[in-house]
Amino acid sequence: MAGNSSEIRVAGSGRIFVAAAGTALPTAFTGKPDTDWGANWKDLGFTTSDGVTFAKKDKLEPVDSWQAVSPVHFTYSDRDLSLKFSLLQFNELTLPFFMGGGAVADEATPSNGIYRYDIADSPKADSRALGLEFTDTKASDGSVVTYRFYIPRGQVTASDDIKLARKAASTLGITFTALTAGDDKPLASFVMKDSAYAAV
Repeated sequence: MAGNSSEIRVAGSGRIFVAAAGTALPTAFTGKPDTDWGANWKDLGFTTSDGVTFAKKDKLEPVDSWQAVSPVHFTYSDRDLSLKFSLLQFNELTLPFFMGGGAVADEATPSNGIYRYDIADSPKADSRALGLEFTDTKASDGSVVTYRFYIPRGQVTASDDIKLARKAASTLGITFTALTAGDDKPLASFVMKDSAYAAV
């Protein structure tokens, strides 16, 4: 395939959304994410400029034989698909998401603008759907392409340390890992509004 600079993608700006596990990915591409994603999806807000890091790791187990030194076959024993990002906003959505579930509540006494979040002694499963959207402007003609990445069911599997310091914003560093959604259902999906795939 010949080189084509119009197919180079830079995730210039993006958003991360969460919803109840199994929430459907929006199908509309109006250029207005708040409208497209709707009320069921919650925007996690600002992230650090590092953006999002994708990781896909497959574990292969070799099948050895008496007749050959090299493996004669491989079997898949594990697939890990995860996203890593750091949230900059602290609020009623991001803190419970980072900590693994639960909810922020009003303090009964005093009640004037005082809120409380309790970290559970025994962690519980907190599966969610996660959606990522980013846009890029093609250098060749100035048109905008939109990419969406969707995990119908997943969970926060790692949380970075929170550093409280005078010279830097505190962040909520998260690793979100996809969980199986059931037989014959995808682990995750890419949906693109991008003419580069028109040859499919």
